[in-house]
Amino acid sequence: MAIFDLHHPWLFVFGVLGNIISILVFLAPVPAFRRICKEKSTMGFQSVPYVVALFSSMLWMYYAFIKKNAILLVSINSFGCVVETIYISIFILYASKEARRQTVKLLVSLIGGLYSLIFLVTLFPLNGASRVQVAGWICVTVAVAVFAAPLSIVFQVVRTKSVEFMPFTLSFFLTLSAIMWFAYGLLLKDLCIALPNVLGFFLGMIQMSLYGMYRFVKPAAELEKKVPEHVINMVTVGNSEQIHPLNSEDMIKKPHDQEQNRESIASLVPMANDQENEELPGGDLAQVNNFQSLQTPVLVVCAA
Repeated sequence: MAIFDLHHPWLFVFGVLGNIISILVFLAPVPAFRRICKEKSTMGFQSVPYVVALFSSMLWMYYAFIKKNAILLVSINSFGCVVETIYISIFILYASKEARRQTVKLLVSLIGGLYSLIFLVTLFPLNGASRVQVAGWICVTVAVAVFAAPLSIVFQVVRTKSVEFMPFTLSFFLTLSAIMWFAYGLLLKDLCIALPNVLGFFLGMIQMSLYGMYRFVKPAAELEKKVPEHVINMVTVGNSEQIHPLNSEDMIKKPHDQEQNRESIASLVPMANDQENEELPGGDLAQVNNFQSLQTPVLVVCAA
């Protein structure tokens, strides 16, 4: 094929490098899904990014097929379709009924509805160059939307001054991927491939710049966790409205009363804890504690 012609050596090089880097990006959520399999729960994760990634990969693969001479674009998006299908299958297997229902509904609307409509509209009424052009600009629109999605994470980093949910390695590989596919589209003289990756490059640079700015800054949430110097212990018994304040200064002045206060606290706290445990079943209590210790995984979508 022309893509492997010796007259296009750099086209082949950038295409292969783009495939390698994009594979690493597609495999980034693997640790999160290994944890989902281990916990046998989706742990509050969302399936939307993976369904959108599958939709985007299917569109780019369709565009590469009708364009021809873009075998490297077909290969990476074929890999993306397989990987995202595995992710979605694992999610559906361990998701709750409501999350499973929403995922299936999204799959039907995007893949069964919108993708089928795009396929039918571009395949039958159009032909030749017009079909390639229309399908290409549809892919550009989807790619721009996909690249714009991480802007919410950028705003979160600026607001919280925390890079916890924006790993530098992922931002770096996304930027490299955008560079490789931009060069590939430029050498192929395909604006539909090159254009959205310009946005991807600038977004990646913004993410890495923010990482450099806030990597050593403590989040504001951590600063608010400091214990005040003067503390008044307050114990609430059951669901009643009676609140018993225990002033630390009074406890220091009267040693005898201090001992009585300790005994009263020891008798009141177990009562409150027992009542809370009765309201939450043991399994649900463990599940809530487990959820609080989890972090949202990095959600990855490859746009070319």
